[in-house]
Amino acid sequence: MTTPPSAFPDVEKLVVDVLKADPALAGAVLAVQPPAGFDGTQAAVLVNRRGGAWIGDLHVDMPLIEFEVYGPTKEAAHVLANGARRALLAAIGTRIGANNVVHDVEEQDGPRWLPDYLYRGAHRYLCVLRLSLTVF
Repeated sequence: MTTPPSAFPDVEKLVVDVLKADPALAGAVLAVQPPAGFDGTQAAVLVNRRGGAWIGDLHVDMPLIEFEVYGPTKEAAHVLANGARRALLAAIGTRIGANNVVHDVEEQDGPRWLPDYLYRGAHRYLCVLRLSLTVF
């Protein structure tokens, strides 16, 4: 097995870029951190890496990507969660960033309704997807 790179690509930024390229998600906040003044009622997809694994012989990073999806209503958050999932699943076989190829996207969980205890008025769904991303 080969040694993993000393630094993995910023997969959160790469996924945000994939989402921003999808016209169906225009108008939503697509980011790693919530913007100033965020209260959980805006349309937003927050992207977080939640671990993963290095597959050395293939030079593949397999991160778990979590989407925290918010909307002004529960229905709007659900529609946005499905749009974000569809956008990432559509990235299979594409190059993202300078040197990374998405070989597979596999849903692990979601979309799952989950109350948000930080933002009282929030309508939130969580999704977790595993990427298979070539690292060069």
